[in-house]
Amino acid sequence: MESGMYDVIVVGGGPAGLSAALVFGRQRRRVLVVDGGRVRNAPATEMHMYLSRDGFPPARLLAIGREELAAYPSVEVRPGTVVTARGVKDDFEIELADGARERARRLVLATGQVDEPYDIPGLAERFGSGVFHCPFCHGWETSGLSLAVLGATPPEAMLALYVADRFSDDVVLCTNGPLDLPEQIVKKLDERGLTVRSEPVAEVAGEPGDMTIRFAGGGVLRRQAVYHRAPTRQHSDLAAQLGCEILDDGTVRVNELQETTVPGVAAAGDTAKLPAVPDAATLVSLGAADGVRAALWMEGDLFRSSLGLPSS
Repeated sequence: MESGMYDVIVVGGGPAGLSAALVFGRQRRRVLVVDGGRVRNAPATEMHMYLSRDGFPPARLLAIGREELAAYPSVEVRPGTVVTARGVKDDFEIELADGARERARRLVLATGQVDEPYDIPGLAERFGSGVFHCPFCHGWETSGLSLAVLGATPPEAMLALYVADRFSDDVVLCTNGPLDLPEQIVKKLDERGLTVRSEPVAEVAGEPGDMTIRFAGGGVLRRQAVYHRAPTRQHSDLAAQLGCEILDDGTVRVNELQETTVPGVAAAGDTAKLPAVPDAATLVSLGAADGVRAALWMEGDLFRSSLGLPSS
């Protein structure tokens, strides 16, 4: 390997990126992790469904991960933002916002997604604290509470049906405008007796446990918690710059080995998914698993390449 050339550059220092770097470090690979420091679950104080760490602070998990990486001298974690990426397998180049350029034989993209809550005053500020996106992550904690689900798309209506089925018998679907749903879903809402409020929402206010939804016509709905499945976008356009195929939902297409459609580039975490998977899951445990999977198979590819053998 050329001096100055990393084996792998990992873009993103969340659970997926740090887990990938840990695998590479243990295999004595020279790795650079570029960490922009902006994680999707920053507002969350707890994470769940991570065996031995249920309820653990996600920020503390990342801090421990960085501490563990320090035991592997070949792994460097550098704060910064990657603004461009180019190249081909065995010779990629990235440029950071500060102008630094680095090269690597392989790339792992673990840049994640960004939530973009509806443009309703007070909603974005409470997203992750009083306003929740995931019943797997927060359903248990909202059991038995009065809940609202904000949104009018089929997935959001299904979310209302789901939390009503699993966690609460007091659920109101707030559609923020006229209801436009498939007849089958409307029928299920009626059958379950879910209240639907179609008035435009003027504001979301309050604190966790005491939330207020104010409607444009002057009405007020008091709830103990709110669910909102916010639209998302890619945190970074590096995959598109490199020519990776992007699926219709905006995620990066990967195969079962976490490989993108560009040789030498893998993607891990909620930035990517298999085409057959309906959604990019946001669980910390799955992001970490993706990072391990990406690194495991990429390590094998690096080794075969060093022997002059083709990829399997």
